[in-house]
Amino acid sequence: MESYNRQLRKVTKSKSIFPTDESLLKMLYLAIMDITKKWTMRTKNWAQILGQLSIYFEGRI
Repeated sequence: MESYNRQLRKVTKSKSIFPTDESLLKMLYLAIMDITKKWTMRTKNWAQILGQLSIYFEGRI
């Protein structure tokens, strides 16, 4: 969640004054679309990570 908020702050910080509230909402909407695209990306080395987690959390995964 902190990462999500940080990315939104990064977008709004680059331009400190917005002409209208609607322009701010449009900017945030576009940023949210870019952020959510990254959520669907595959994680590198997931098989290795899953193997390590199954050893560490034996019986839970």
